[in-house]
Amino acid sequence: MKFLATIFNKICQKMLKGVGRVPASFMVKCVKNESKGEKSMEIKTDVKAKRRPFMDNIRWITVFIVVVYHVIYMFNGVQPYGVIGPFQKLQYQDAFQYLVYPWFMALLFVISGMSARYCLETHNTREFVRSRTRKLLVPSTVGLFVFQWILGYYNMRIGGAFDPLPAVPFPVLYGIMAVSGIGVLWYIQVLWIFSMLLLVVRKLEKERLWNLGAKPPVWMLALFVIFAYGSAQILNTPVITVYRFGIYGFCFFMGYFVFSHDEVVERLSKWWWIFAIAAALIGIFYAVHYFGENYAVAPVLNNIPACVYCWFAVLAIIAFMKKYGNQSNPVSKWMAKKSWGLYVFHYLPLAMTAYYLHQYFPELPALLVYLLVGISSVAGALLLNEVISRIPGIRWCVLGIKKEKKHV
Repeated sequence: MKFLATIFNKICQKMLKGVGRVPASFMVKCVKNESKGEKSMEIKTDVKAKRRPFMDNIRWITVFIVVVYHVIYMFNGVQPYGVIGPFQKLQYQDAFQYLVYPWFMALLFVISGMSARYCLETHNTREFVRSRTRKLLVPSTVGLFVFQWILGYYNMRIGGAFDPLPAVPFPVLYGIMAVSGIGVLWYIQVLWIFSMLLLVVRKLEKERLWNLGAKPPVWMLALFVIFAYGSAQILNTPVITVYRFGIYGFCFFMGYFVFSHDEVVERLSKWWWIFAIAAALIGIFYAVHYFGENYAVAPVLNNIPACVYCWFAVLAIIAFMKKYGNQSNPVSKWMAKKSWGLYVFHYLPLAMTAYYLHQYFPELPALLVYLLVGISSVAGALLLNEVISRIPGIRWCVLGIKKEKKHV
């Protein structure tokens, strides 16, 4: 009977792979029938997606880079809107922004696309819609009026928006502060739109495109930089330039259709050093050549060097982390668990600390200000996450955490 169970498992695994399913959790076991003393086969179908530690590690490390970026951004001398401003005219630390801004959100969208694929392997469409709406849309809409309006208040204070603002009724002012509190949540707003669009695409392509996504060789992955550049030129919103639907949509769907194939990432990982060297050289050129220009708007934002650097950096990081970062330890597991709260909450304590230090201690050394703001951002985010995640109702609105079911 054990022999039959083994054969059955292998057949099922091949069938599941053929339709893009994860077979790791499908198992047939031989169990003993206590009433007759005989053995029989019992099917266990614990549908849990296969964990890929390198994705968790990419996610939390990138979120931490986002936090560091925002600390430097708050005092940068390049992009002047909604920030405290520079300590001096020439700040070499601003180069960090040029080195990370072209690729870090693109990388998160690739990882999000991969995660969407793996989620849909173990959940039906209705479960996916409910989960994505609760985790993405609710915090970035309802959460604005429940909590993020506080960030909106400080954003308006820092940007001087209250000075020219005429007297308006409080409900109107409250709405303005709520919208001003979107901050980093633009990412999950866009991600929700892509997730819903994905369901339409899936219905039309019926796995044909996804199966095709397993075939590109490494050189073809590099050539996809052409599409990265093309997509960066379209569907960009004016004024609020973070909403780059073109290139971020390209990255999300590349994550879903191509990088969600383990064999593709495995092939890519063998050439990590090539892409790492190329990305490093292009990144240094980009930072040096465009230093002093506004990196967050066109043409610096979406020119050829920026797009090539973005795509090669994404390939290099995925390849490197698959080869050397595909394991976990207690620290990485803890960071992966806290990264969502760190992303959602870090900008509020960052903005508050920067604002009050600028108001009451303007003569503090720049290094000390960076340290205080950085520590406050991380510690404040972790504290807010621990508190709000324990408050029923509020945690659903702000973090998308559903009510825990009681097990009887």
